[in-house]
Amino acid sequence: MGTAATVTALSTSQFISTQASFAATPTGTLIHVFLYGGMDGLSLAAPMNDPTLNSVRPDFTLATDSIPLDRGFGLSSAFSPLQKFIDAGQVAIVPGVADRRVDRSHFNAQDICNLGGLPSETAGEGWLSSLAGKLGTGTAFRSVGIGATLPRSQVGVSNAVALSSVASLNINGDQQYKQPTVDAIRTLFTGIDHPVEQPVRAGLDALTTAVNLTKTPYTPDNGVKYTGVGNSFRELALLIKGGANVRIATVGMGGWDTHEAQGTRKGGYLYGNLQQLAQGMADFFTDLGPLAANVTILVTTEFGRRVAENGGGTDHGHGSVATIVSGKKVASKLVGVWNGLGALTQGDVPEMNNLFNLYGSVAQGRFGLTTAEVQSIFPRQTYTPIQVFA
Repeated sequence: MGTAATVTALSTSQFISTQASFAATPTGTLIHVFLYGGMDGLSLAAPMNDPTLNSVRPDFTLATDSIPLDRGFGLSSAFSPLQKFIDAGQVAIVPGVADRRVDRSHFNAQDICNLGGLPSETAGEGWLSSLAGKLGTGTAFRSVGIGATLPRSQVGVSNAVALSSVASLNINGDQQYKQPTVDAIRTLFTGIDHPVEQPVRAGLDALTTAVNLTKTPYTPDNGVKYTGVGNSFRELALLIKGGANVRIATVGMGGWDTHEAQGTRKGGYLYGNLQQLAQGMADFFTDLGPLAANVTILVTTEFGRRVAENGGGTDHGHGSVATIVSGKKVASKLVGVWNGLGALTQGDVPEMNNLFNLYGSVAQGRFGLTTAEVQSIFPRQTYTPIQVFA
């Protein structure tokens, strides 16, 4: 960022004390990956040889090389990069994920999913911002959104940092002026007896951390070579391995609105997207090594697609599939309720597992929150935990 932008950013409350400790919750990081466009969950995971699917989507049923899950489900072989983590009990699929308030509009649905309810129910604060408030204070990197702007899930009083890359947190200009600029800002906001003093000091510490982490090119461990969406995970690996104490992070991935040329099988468009996502998550966990034990990834989307194919793709629907990849062992390969496709909702997969119950259950399992704390994140939702972890 430029010098003026740096002064502005450092003068806001998004940077809190690097000396403050977190609330009494277990350590760890929750990464929410949001798939923009409405991912067709039935092309990722579905009951094998289901008569309804065979009848209404003959071209989009799962191939025979699908990965076996529990309760007769199969998982697209696009997720084969995660095979060793599936075998280790670290990957769970949740079918029929939705919420009654989510409609078929991308924009409305994305807002509801990111806020944790309707704007009127949440006062416009994102669910991850509310979650950050339950975890207490911490470093400037406690909540990070990888991208040019923050998703609405992180917007709110707990303030998160948006970064396209760790290296982007810098002062542009000639090298000879960078440190003098930092020194000048520090002097300007020191001893002024004003609430802005501590945030600026913490922000400068964050800037120093970012500069130190990027002094030398980052080399992933275990032979990992990040590509595609994996480059976002690369930035998170740099922060986590560098000791930045990330508690909450987000990654966004577009390209899931598959009305035509969906390509569910090998070589197809959707298959390639799923494979890229799986490879990115697998590379991330491989790169983290032992540190992956404290990391959980939750992958969701705004809505699923219609059960019936439309000829070349699938149209906006309701229930979709969520994915959990975690260093903490999951309860099973298929988590939550599945009542089959015998009774569809206007041609859609019905809600069997509430989206916000899933959000809350993953957060509760990762951070050790009380049920009351989770309930307060979703004020208009009667929180019912889902057994996600073993």
